[in-house]
Amino acid sequence: MISLFSETPEKLQELGAHITTKEIQQQPELWQETLAIYEEHKQEVEEFLAKFKEELEAKGENRPIRVVFTGAGTSDYVGDTIAPYLNRVGERDAFTFSPIATTDIVSAPFNYLNPGEPCLLVSFARSGNSPESLAAVEIAGKLVKDIRFLHITCAPDGELAKAGATDPRAYTLLIPKANDKGFAMTGSFSCMALLATLIFDPTSSAEKTLFVETAASMGQVALDQEEKIAKWLSGNFKRVTFLGSGCFSGLAQEAQLKILELAHGLIATSWDSSMGYRHGPKSFVDDKTLVFVFVSNDVYTRHYDLDILNEIDSDNIALETVAIQQNVGSDEKLFSGTAFTFEDFLPLPDVYLALPFILVAQAIALKNSIKVENTPDTPSPTGTVNRVVKGVTIHPFEAQ
Repeated sequence: MISLFSETPEKLQELGAHITTKEIQQQPELWQETLAIYEEHKQEVEEFLAKFKEELEAKGENRPIRVVFTGAGTSDYVGDTIAPYLNRVGERDAFTFSPIATTDIVSAPFNYLNPGEPCLLVSFARSGNSPESLAAVEIAGKLVKDIRFLHITCAPDGELAKAGATDPRAYTLLIPKANDKGFAMTGSFSCMALLATLIFDPTSSAEKTLFVETAASMGQVALDQEEKIAKWLSGNFKRVTFLGSGCFSGLAQEAQLKILELAHGLIATSWDSSMGYRHGPKSFVDDKTLVFVFVSNDVYTRHYDLDILNEIDSDNIALETVAIQQNVGSDEKLFSGTAFTFEDFLPLPDVYLALPFILVAQAIALKNSIKVENTPDTPSPTGTVNRVVKGVTIHPFEAQ
Protein backbone atom coordinates (compact mmCIF):
# COMPACT_ATOMS: atom_id res chain seq x y z
CA MET A 1 0.00 0.00 0.00
CA ILE A 2 1.30 3.46 -0.93
CA SER A 3 2.82 5.63 1.82
CA LEU A 4 0.65 8.67 1.22
CA PHE A 5 2.27 11.02 3.73
CA SER A 6 5.65 10.67 2.00
CA GLU A 7 4.36 10.51 -1.57
CA THR A 8 5.05 13.17 -4.18
CA PRO A 9 2.41 15.83 -4.91
CA GLU A 10 2.22 14.56 -8.49
CA LYS A 11 1.37 11.02 -7.39
CA LEU A 12 -1.16 12.26 -4.86
CA GLN A 13 -2.86 14.35 -7.53
CA GLU A 14 -2.98 11.30 -9.77
CA LEU A 15 -4.75 9.43 -6.96
CA GLY A 16 -7.14 12.31 -6.29
CA ALA A 17 -5.75 12.53 -2.75
CA HIS A 18 -3.46 15.57 -2.77
CA ILE A 19 -5.76 17.98 -0.89
CA THR A 20 -7.01 15.58 1.79
CA THR A 21 -3.57 14.12 2.48
CA LYS A 22 -2.08 17.59 2.96
CA GLU A 23 -4.95 18.68 5.21
CA ILE A 24 -4.58 15.63 7.46
CA GLN A 25 -0.81 16.00 7.50
CA GLN A 26 -0.75 19.67 8.54
CA GLN A 27 -2.85 19.23 11.67
CA PRO A 28 -0.06 19.09 14.28
CA GLU A 29 1.07 22.50 13.07
CA LEU A 30 -2.51 23.79 12.93
CA TRP A 31 -3.10 22.80 16.55
CA GLN A 32 -0.20 25.02 17.58
CA GLU A 33 -1.64 27.85 15.50
CA THR A 34 -5.08 27.31 17.04
CA LEU A 35 -3.51 27.70 20.48
CA ALA A 36 -2.03 31.01 19.30
CA ILE A 37 -5.46 32.15 18.05
CA TYR A 38 -6.95 31.33 21.45
CA GLU A 39 -4.23 33.23 23.28
CA GLU A 40 -4.65 36.25 20.98
CA HIS A 41 -8.40 36.47 21.56
CA LYS A 42 -8.61 35.09 25.10
CA GLN A 43 -9.22 38.42 26.82
CA GLU A 44 -11.88 39.53 24.33
CA VAL A 45 -13.75 36.22 24.63
CA GLU A 46 -13.63 36.37 28.42
CA GLU A 47 -14.96 39.94 28.35
CA PHE A 48 -17.76 38.88 25.95
CA LEU A 49 -18.81 36.07 28.30
CA ALA A 50 -18.41 38.20 31.43
CA LYS A 51 -20.63 40.93 29.99
CA PHE A 52 -23.37 38.38 29.30
CA LYS A 53 -23.15 37.09 32.88
CA GLU A 54 -23.28 40.62 34.27
CA GLU A 55 -26.38 41.45 32.22
CA LEU A 56 -28.10 38.30 33.46
CA GLU A 57 -27.19 39.02 37.08
CA ALA A 58 -28.60 42.54 36.75
CA LYS A 59 -31.91 40.90 35.84
CA GLY A 60 -31.70 38.62 38.89
CA GLU A 61 -30.87 35.62 36.71
CA ASN A 62 -28.25 33.59 38.54
CA ARG A 63 -28.58 30.19 36.86
CA PRO A 64 -25.64 28.77 34.91
CA ILE A 65 -25.65 29.69 31.25
CA ARG A 66 -26.53 26.77 29.04
CA VAL A 67 -23.82 26.46 26.41
CA VAL A 68 -25.26 24.71 23.35
CA PHE A 69 -22.64 23.35 20.96
CA THR A 70 -24.19 23.10 17.52
CA GLY A 71 -23.31 22.15 13.98
CA ALA A 72 -24.28 19.57 11.36
CA GLY A 73 -22.48 16.34 10.51
CA THR A 74 -18.82 16.59 11.48
CA SER A 75 -19.43 20.02 13.02
CA ASP A 76 -22.08 18.44 15.25
CA TYR A 77 -19.61 15.79 16.42
CA VAL A 78 -17.28 18.53 17.66
CA GLY A 79 -19.74 19.22 20.47
CA ASP A 80 -20.34 15.52 21.12
CA THR A 81 -16.58 15.08 21.59
CA ILE A 82 -15.83 18.01 23.89
CA ALA A 83 -18.99 18.38 26.01
CA PRO A 84 -18.37 15.34 28.28
CA TYR A 85 -14.97 16.69 29.34
CA LEU A 86 -16.22 20.23 29.86
CA ASN A 87 -19.21 19.07 31.90
CA ARG A 88 -16.72 17.27 34.13
CA VAL A 89 -14.05 19.95 34.59
CA GLY A 90 -15.79 23.18 33.57
CA GLU A 91 -17.07 25.97 35.80
CA ARG A 92 -20.35 24.36 36.81
CA ASP A 93 -21.58 27.47 38.59
CA ALA A 94 -21.23 29.38 35.34
CA PHE A 95 -21.96 26.91 32.51
CA THR A 96 -23.60 23.66 31.51
CA PHE A 97 -22.74 22.13 28.14
CA SER A 98 -25.18 20.52 25.70
CA PRO A 99 -24.30 19.27 22.19
CA ILE A 100 -27.34 19.66 19.90
CA ALA A 101 -27.20 19.42 16.10
CA THR A 102 -28.32 22.39 14.02
CA THR A 103 -30.51 19.95 12.13
CA ASP A 104 -32.39 19.20 15.37
CA ILE A 105 -32.66 22.84 16.40
CA VAL A 106 -33.99 23.86 12.99
CA SER A 107 -36.44 21.00 12.57
CA ALA A 108 -37.82 20.87 16.13
CA PRO A 109 -36.64 23.94 18.09
CA PHE A 110 -39.10 23.65 21.00
CA ASN A 111 -37.80 20.15 21.72
CA TYR A 112 -34.26 21.39 22.34
CA LEU A 113 -34.33 25.04 23.42
CA ASN A 114 -35.95 26.54 26.50
CA PRO A 115 -37.18 30.10 25.83
CA GLY A 116 -36.60 31.12 29.47
CA GLU A 117 -33.16 29.58 29.93
CA PRO A 118 -30.11 31.79 29.28
CA CYS A 119 -28.17 30.33 26.38
CA LEU A 120 -24.86 30.73 24.62
CA LEU A 121 -25.16 29.13 21.18
CA VAL A 122 -21.70 28.04 20.01
CA SER A 123 -21.88 27.36 16.28
CA PHE A 124 -19.22 25.19 14.64
CA ALA A 125 -18.91 25.52 10.88
CA ARG A 126 -16.16 24.92 8.37
CA SER A 127 -17.62 27.22 5.69
CA GLY A 128 -20.52 28.78 7.55
CA ASN A 129 -22.57 28.49 4.37
CA SER A 130 -24.78 25.53 5.24
CA PRO A 131 -28.41 26.64 5.43
CA GLU A 132 -28.84 25.02 8.85
CA SER A 133 -25.95 27.02 10.32
CA LEU A 134 -27.67 30.32 9.67
CA ALA A 135 -31.17 29.06 10.41
CA ALA A 136 -30.18 27.66 13.82
CA VAL A 137 -28.86 31.09 14.84
CA GLU A 138 -31.97 32.85 13.53
CA ILE A 139 -34.40 30.45 15.20
CA ALA A 140 -32.56 30.40 18.54
CA GLY A 141 -32.46 34.20 18.46
CA LYS A 142 -36.23 34.33 18.03
CA LEU A 143 -37.02 31.64 20.56
CA VAL A 144 -34.66 32.22 23.50
CA LYS A 145 -35.11 35.39 25.52
CA ASP A 146 -31.52 35.79 26.78
CA ILE A 147 -29.08 34.55 24.18
CA ARG A 148 -25.61 35.23 22.84
CA PHE A 149 -23.76 33.65 19.94
CA LEU A 150 -20.19 32.44 19.67
CA HIS A 151 -19.28 31.50 16.11
CA ILE A 152 -16.25 29.26 15.61
CA THR A 153 -15.69 28.93 11.89
CA CYS A 154 -12.89 28.54 9.37
CA ALA A 155 -14.11 30.78 6.55
CA PRO A 156 -13.73 34.56 6.96
CA ASP A 157 -15.96 35.11 3.91
CA GLY A 158 -18.60 32.58 4.98
CA GLU A 159 -22.17 33.66 5.65
CA LEU A 160 -21.96 32.77 9.35
CA ALA A 161 -18.91 34.99 9.85
CA LYS A 162 -20.55 37.81 7.92
CA ALA A 163 -23.74 37.55 9.96
CA GLY A 164 -21.77 37.57 13.21
CA ALA A 165 -19.95 40.75 12.23
CA THR A 166 -23.22 42.72 12.23
CA ASP A 167 -24.91 41.13 15.26
CA PRO A 168 -24.06 42.81 18.60
CA ARG A 169 -25.02 39.59 20.38
CA ALA A 170 -22.32 37.62 18.56
CA TYR A 171 -18.58 37.09 18.75
CA THR A 172 -16.76 35.30 15.93
CA LEU A 173 -13.50 33.36 16.07
CA LEU A 174 -11.81 32.36 12.82
CA ILE A 175 -9.38 29.51 12.07
CA PRO A 176 -8.73 30.30 8.40
CA LYS A 177 -5.90 27.81 7.81
CA ALA A 178 -8.22 25.01 8.91
CA ASN A 179 -10.73 25.79 6.14
CA ASP A 180 -10.39 22.37 4.49
CA LYS A 181 -10.78 22.46 0.73
CA GLY A 182 -11.22 18.70 0.46
CA PHE A 183 -14.62 17.05 0.65
CA ALA A 184 -14.19 15.72 4.19
CA MET A 185 -13.58 17.86 7.25
CA THR A 186 -10.30 16.92 8.92
CA GLY A 187 -8.27 19.84 10.28
CA SER A 188 -11.43 21.92 10.63
CA PHE A 189 -12.88 19.30 12.99
CA SER A 190 -9.84 18.98 15.22
CA CYS A 191 -9.09 22.72 15.31
CA MET A 192 -12.65 23.77 16.14
CA ALA A 193 -12.78 21.13 18.88
CA LEU A 194 -9.50 22.37 20.29
CA LEU A 195 -10.40 26.07 20.20
CA ALA A 196 -13.71 25.57 22.00
CA THR A 197 -12.06 23.35 24.60
CA LEU A 198 -9.40 25.97 25.28
CA ILE A 199 -12.06 28.64 25.79
CA PHE A 200 -14.05 26.73 28.41
CA ASP A 201 -11.37 24.56 30.04
CA PRO A 202 -10.49 26.19 33.39
CA THR A 203 -7.02 24.58 33.59
CA SER A 204 -4.06 26.94 33.55
CA SER A 205 -2.59 28.46 30.40
CA ALA A 206 0.66 26.62 31.04
CA GLU A 207 -1.15 23.27 31.21
CA LYS A 208 -3.10 24.00 28.05
CA THR A 209 0.09 24.84 26.20
CA LEU A 210 1.69 21.62 27.39
CA PHE A 211 -1.36 19.59 26.38
CA VAL A 212 -1.40 21.07 22.86
CA GLU A 213 2.32 20.67 22.35
CA THR A 214 2.10 17.05 23.48
CA ALA A 215 -0.87 16.36 21.22
CA ALA A 216 1.02 17.87 18.27
CA SER A 217 4.03 15.65 18.94
CA MET A 218 1.77 12.61 19.16
CA GLY A 219 0.09 13.60 15.91
CA GLN A 220 3.45 13.63 14.17
CA VAL A 221 4.13 10.12 15.52
CA ALA A 222 0.86 8.96 13.97
CA LEU A 223 1.90 10.38 10.60
CA ASP A 224 5.31 8.76 10.84
CA GLN A 225 3.79 5.33 11.55
CA GLU A 226 1.63 5.13 8.45
CA GLU A 227 2.96 1.65 7.61
CA LYS A 228 1.50 0.30 10.86
CA ILE A 229 -1.90 1.62 9.88
CA ALA A 230 -1.52 0.09 6.41
CA LYS A 231 -1.12 -3.41 7.88
CA TRP A 232 -4.59 -3.25 9.43
CA LEU A 233 -6.05 -2.48 6.02
CA SER A 234 -4.26 -5.25 4.15
CA GLY A 235 -6.97 -7.87 4.79
CA ASN A 236 -10.23 -8.49 2.97
CA PHE A 237 -12.52 -6.39 5.17
CA LYS A 238 -15.94 -5.02 4.24
CA ARG A 239 -16.97 -3.36 7.50
CA VAL A 240 -15.41 -0.95 10.01
CA THR A 241 -16.65 0.03 13.46
CA PHE A 242 -15.33 2.57 15.95
CA LEU A 243 -16.06 2.51 19.68
CA GLY A 244 -15.21 4.70 22.65
CA SER A 245 -16.45 6.08 25.97
CA GLY A 246 -17.09 9.64 27.14
CA CYS A 247 -15.39 12.04 24.75
CA PHE A 248 -14.47 9.11 22.54
CA SER A 249 -18.06 8.09 21.91
CA GLY A 250 -18.54 11.30 19.94
CA LEU A 251 -15.12 10.84 18.36
CA ALA A 252 -16.11 7.33 17.25
CA GLN A 253 -19.06 8.82 15.39
CA GLU A 254 -16.77 11.22 13.54
CA ALA A 255 -14.23 8.47 12.82
CA GLN A 256 -16.82 6.21 11.20
CA LEU A 257 -18.16 9.11 9.14
CA LYS A 258 -14.70 9.66 7.64
CA ILE A 259 -14.61 6.02 6.46
CA LEU A 260 -18.14 6.35 5.06
CA GLU A 261 -17.50 9.68 3.30
CA LEU A 262 -14.11 8.97 1.76
CA ALA A 263 -15.10 5.48 0.55
CA HIS A 264 -18.48 6.73 -0.74
CA GLY A 265 -20.28 4.04 1.24
CA LEU A 266 -18.37 1.14 -0.31
CA ILE A 267 -17.35 0.06 3.20
CA ALA A 268 -20.12 -0.35 5.77
CA THR A 269 -19.54 1.48 9.06
CA SER A 270 -20.93 1.65 12.57
CA TRP A 271 -20.08 3.36 15.86
CA ASP A 272 -21.18 3.19 19.47
CA SER A 273 -20.03 3.61 23.04
CA SER A 274 -17.86 0.81 24.38
CA MET A 275 -20.56 -0.36 26.80
CA GLY A 276 -23.49 0.29 24.49
CA TYR A 277 -22.12 -1.93 21.72
CA ARG A 278 -23.22 -5.15 23.42
CA HIS A 279 -26.87 -4.11 23.36
CA GLY A 280 -27.55 -5.15 19.79
CA PRO A 281 -25.06 -3.18 17.65
CA LYS A 282 -22.39 -5.85 18.19
CA SER A 283 -24.38 -7.89 15.65
CA PHE A 284 -22.60 -5.78 13.04
CA VAL A 285 -19.30 -7.62 13.63
CA ASP A 286 -18.37 -10.53 11.38
CA ASP A 287 -15.17 -12.03 10.04
CA LYS A 288 -14.79 -9.18 7.54
CA THR A 289 -14.99 -6.41 10.17
CA LEU A 290 -12.26 -4.17 11.57
CA VAL A 291 -13.06 -2.99 15.10
CA PHE A 292 -11.23 0.06 16.47
CA VAL A 293 -11.61 1.17 20.09
CA PHE A 294 -10.41 4.53 21.40
CA VAL A 295 -9.12 3.78 24.91
CA SER A 296 -9.75 6.41 27.59
CA ASN A 297 -6.99 7.72 29.83
CA ASP A 298 -9.47 7.95 32.69
CA VAL A 299 -8.50 5.17 35.12
CA TYR A 300 -12.11 4.11 35.74
CA THR A 301 -13.50 4.54 32.22
CA ARG A 302 -10.71 2.66 30.45
CA HIS A 303 -11.80 -0.58 32.18
CA TYR A 304 -14.90 -0.59 29.97
CA ASP A 305 -12.92 0.11 26.81
CA LEU A 306 -10.55 -2.75 27.60
CA ASP A 307 -13.48 -5.02 28.44
CA ILE A 308 -15.04 -4.67 24.98
CA LEU A 309 -11.66 -5.00 23.29
CA ASN A 310 -10.90 -8.21 25.14
CA GLU A 311 -14.40 -9.54 24.60
CA ILE A 312 -14.46 -9.05 20.83
CA ASP A 313 -10.88 -10.26 20.54
CA SER A 314 -11.56 -13.44 22.52
CA ASP A 315 -14.85 -14.04 20.67
CA ASN A 316 -12.71 -14.29 17.52
CA ILE A 317 -15.55 -12.80 15.49
CA ALA A 318 -13.75 -9.83 13.88
CA LEU A 319 -11.09 -9.79 11.19
CA GLU A 320 -9.04 -7.48 13.43
CA THR A 321 -9.63 -5.83 16.81
CA VAL A 322 -7.44 -2.76 17.35
CA ALA A 323 -6.91 -0.49 20.35
CA ILE A 324 -5.92 3.14 19.81
CA GLN A 325 -4.38 4.03 23.15
CA GLN A 326 -1.74 5.92 25.09
CA ASN A 327 0.77 4.18 27.33
CA VAL A 328 0.08 5.62 30.78
CA GLY A 329 2.89 3.73 32.49
CA SER A 330 1.35 0.38 33.42
CA ASP A 331 1.15 -2.64 31.13
CA GLU A 332 -2.00 -3.98 32.77
CA LYS A 333 -3.76 -0.77 31.75
CA LEU A 334 -3.11 -1.43 28.05
CA PHE A 335 -4.73 -3.73 25.50
CA SER A 336 -2.25 -6.54 24.87
CA GLY A 337 -3.48 -7.36 21.37
CA THR A 338 -3.21 -5.36 18.15
CA ALA A 339 -2.83 -1.68 18.99
CA PHE A 340 -1.62 1.74 17.95
CA THR A 341 0.02 2.85 21.19
CA PHE A 342 1.43 6.29 21.79
CA GLU A 343 4.52 5.70 23.94
CA ASP A 344 6.53 8.00 26.21
CA PHE A 345 4.28 11.05 26.29
CA LEU A 346 2.68 13.04 29.08
CA PRO A 347 -0.73 11.39 29.77
CA LEU A 348 -3.35 13.66 28.23
CA PRO A 349 -6.95 14.33 29.26
CA ASP A 350 -9.21 12.56 26.79
CA VAL A 351 -10.40 15.72 25.04
CA TYR A 352 -6.80 16.61 24.08
CA LEU A 353 -5.97 12.97 23.35
CA ALA A 354 -8.83 13.10 20.84
CA LEU A 355 -6.60 15.17 18.54
CA PRO A 356 -3.95 12.52 17.74
CA PHE A 357 -6.57 9.77 18.00
CA ILE A 358 -8.72 11.30 15.25
CA LEU A 359 -5.63 11.83 13.11
CA VAL A 360 -5.08 8.05 13.24
CA ALA A 361 -8.72 7.50 12.24
CA GLN A 362 -8.43 10.01 9.39
CA ALA A 363 -5.34 8.21 8.11
CA ILE A 364 -7.30 4.94 8.17
CA ALA A 365 -10.12 6.55 6.18
CA LEU A 366 -7.72 8.11 3.67
CA LYS A 367 -5.84 4.89 3.01
CA ASN A 368 -9.05 2.89 2.84
CA SER A 369 -10.41 5.29 0.22
CA ILE A 370 -7.40 4.59 -1.97
CA LYS A 371 -7.76 0.84 -1.36
CA VAL A 372 -11.35 0.81 -2.66
CA GLU A 373 -10.18 2.89 -5.66
CA ASN A 374 -12.06 6.02 -4.72
CA THR A 375 -10.71 9.56 -4.86
CA PRO A 376 -10.55 11.11 -1.35
CA ASP A 377 -10.60 14.73 -2.55
CA THR A 378 -13.83 14.17 -4.52
CA PRO A 379 -15.29 10.94 -3.12
CA SER A 380 -18.86 11.36 -4.38
CA PRO A 381 -18.67 10.63 -8.13
CA THR A 382 -22.34 11.47 -8.76
CA GLY A 383 -22.21 14.76 -6.85
CA THR A 384 -25.26 13.80 -4.81
CA VAL A 385 -23.33 14.51 -1.59
CA ASN A 386 -21.57 17.86 -1.48
CA ARG A 387 -18.87 19.60 0.52
CA VAL A 388 -21.42 22.25 1.51
CA VAL A 389 -24.93 20.85 1.87
CA LYS A 390 -27.34 21.83 -0.89
CA GLY A 391 -31.04 21.46 -1.48
CA VAL A 392 -32.16 22.26 2.08
CA THR A 393 -35.44 24.13 2.46
CA ILE A 394 -35.66 26.26 5.60
CA HIS A 395 -39.31 26.76 6.47
CA PRO A 396 -40.55 29.96 8.16
CA PHE A 397 -40.46 29.91 11.95
CA GLU A 398 -42.13 32.18 14.46
CA ALA A 399 -41.73 31.81 18.21
CA GLN A 400 -45.11 30.96 19.72
